[in-house]
Amino acid sequence: MRFSGHKRHLALTAALVVAAAGLSPSATAGASPPPAEAAAAYHVVNYYPQWAVYGRNVYLGDIERNGSANGLTVLNYAFANIHATNKTCFANTSSVGNPGDPDYPKDNAGDAHADYQRVITAAQSVDGRADDPAAKLRGNFNQLKKLKAKHPGMKILMSIGGWSFSKYFADVAATPAARKKFVTSCVDLFIKGNLPSRDDWGTGKPAGGPGTGANIFDGFDLDWEYPGGGGLEGNHVDPNDKANFTLLLQEFRTQLNAVRPGMLLTAFTASDPAKIKNGLELDKIFNYLDFANLQGYDFHGSSWEPNRTGHQAGLHEDPADPNPPESRFSVEQAVKIYRDAGVPPTKIVVGIPFYGRGWTGVEDGGVHGAYQSATGPAEGDFPEEPGVRGYRNLKKQLDPSQIHHDDTTIATWGYDGTEFWSFDDASTIAKKTAYIKEQGLGGAFAWNLAEDDGTLSAAMRTGLGRR
Repeated sequence: MRFSGHKRHLALTAALVVAAAGLSPSATAGASPPPAEAAAAYHVVNYYPQWAVYGRNVYLGDIERNGSANGLTVLNYAFANIHATNKTCFANTSSVGNPGDPDYPKDNAGDAHADYQRVITAAQSVDGRADDPAAKLRGNFNQLKKLKAKHPGMKILMSIGGWSFSKYFADVAATPAARKKFVTSCVDLFIKGNLPSRDDWGTGKPAGGPGTGANIFDGFDLDWEYPGGGGLEGNHVDPNDKANFTLLLQEFRTQLNAVRPGMLLTAFTASDPAKIKNGLELDKIFNYLDFANLQGYDFHGSSWEPNRTGHQAGLHEDPADPNPPESRFSVEQAVKIYRDAGVPPTKIVVGIPFYGRGWTGVEDGGVHGAYQSATGPAEGDFPEEPGVRGYRNLKKQLDPSQIHHDDTTIATWGYDGTEFWSFDDASTIAKKTAYIKEQGLGGAFAWNLAEDDGTLSAAMRTGLGRR
């Protein structure tokens, strides 16, 4: 996971894509609207990245103050890693720098300092009270606990994996013994809260200990990118990944149910037809999942398509897209694949980006830069992640006159004569949430809270009837 943990481009496997997708112009046939009273049941999900306290300087207290926590049904804390040798969940007590750094996706990376050792100041905190340096629970975990106290209906899940930390999923899913060992370690660390007790490198004060992290997390979100391959170079891939992922979910469900009823299990899942075919038993995994967070973005991006612009999160297939049909990804297409496989619509939660993907050296072409040639990625928020900017920064950068909307595919972009940025704004989110309700889907999720100023979070929850 560089910028976004799970937001990577979709593999272009032409014949396989067409065969798996059963593409058609309409992905909504036969769908029936949900009853009006179902509005209160929509999931409103968002991710908060562990590293937001560093370069982005966005704390959970900021999420509370800008209103993004309001109406949030599930907050996924991203991400836990898998130990390279032990093949377990673990807490690393050494600091890890910006996750976008090329050296970040390495064995045993983690940041217990940000998780539960760092002292959060009063100005950074959820309730205006600083962490006690002598307390055994500090940092983001203590702020998550405070956030739950302010929002009793909110569930908090530990998200495991992401783009950078999916290397060893195939190993921990491979055998019954490996699955049991891995899941037991995750439950012990994050559900029972048995955090390792060690001195923090920042304060020199010890944190952690038996039970110190209990009553924070209400389950897990598995972000394996991706079963069957297609993720970060060097990730382990097993020919049995597809079946083993189902069995791993089964083990998580069994152990979570043994802790207490009502614990949640979700997963971030692919929208690329090839990745679905290679890695997901759609007819089985939803026996164990409460719902899936369906990737709804990164359909185009300058990191892997530097020489032509495109819409990164189109709701519908775009007839103006010059790519071949097998490379025209959309939310609607993915939803159809899931529904055709018998997935309950209410278990499909649609992804929305709170960031943009950008190109530079773009000609107007009479269409404000859409699908035009480019010279490469635009400058990003961070040098190690060119072509990526959070919405809160794009909002400051772009003049309203430079923002354009495509009502066919349901997409938003900004074009200033040189740079083209594909992103979602409040108006696009309103249309996407309307689609979610029309199709009787489970709700929406976003990546991620640190990239928003509260505007997009408000649009998402309002669109789904949450306040």
